Amino acid sequence: MPEPLASALLALPDRYNIGARQPAAVTYVDDIHGDRALRVGEFVWGLVPKWSKEPQTKYTTVTARLERAPRSRIFRGPWEQRRCVIPMNGYYKWDRSAKPAVPYFIQARDGRALFAAGLWERWERDDLSLLSFAVLTHPNPAIPAPLVPDGPVFLPHAQWSRWATDAPWFPMRYLTTMKQPELEAYRVSRAIRNPALDDYTLLEPADAGAPDDPVDDGDADDWDEDED
Repeated sequence: MPEPLASALLALPDRYNIGARQPAAVTYVDDIHGDRALRVGEFVWGLVPKWSKEPQTKYTTVTARLERAPRSRIFRGPWEQRRCVIPMNGYYKWDRSAKPAVPYFIQARDGRALFAAGLWERWERDDLSLLSFAVLTHPNPAIPAPLVPDGPVFLPHAQWSRWATDAPWFPMRYLTTMKQPELEAYRVSRAIRNPALDDYTLLEPADAGAPDDPVDDGDADDWDEDED
């Protein structure tokens, strides 16, 4: 990653528990600046379409299904003009085959950063403005069992920036077949369900035999759902 982008990312606060409607770091290109340079910004997770009357949406837009996004009334415009990359060290995913559901943290097996493909939008009304994004998802057999093999579309390290700067370089056939990084997952505490908690202790492995606070996960964010 170019040094200016890396410095801009490091200047943002560390985040360990990002949920829907919360800010997250993204890299993007904005023609409003008159060039095609990559920038770093904090966007709200959960894309708000520009035609929405309010700065929120009733739809679940934290994710966008890769194959459906180009035809979606919510995601079609961003797919064609506003693509972004979400850098991360990993992400949480719930094992819903367990009762109650169990959260895991997924990361690259080699410890390197992950670059998820996303879409972004600018919502504006009068003097109000909101930048928001969605993460593209697709079946991914690299996700370890017992988790559902479905999650973010990760871009190759050598070409990740081209997703935002040179989108036609990524045809759908390539996106649906490109090699995904090897992943590993370990169980973490259900405390991640509390949006007020956001520190490094959430990444500590949870002992399967240890007591864990029962937390309702009925509306937990996940990576294999979207509405368009």
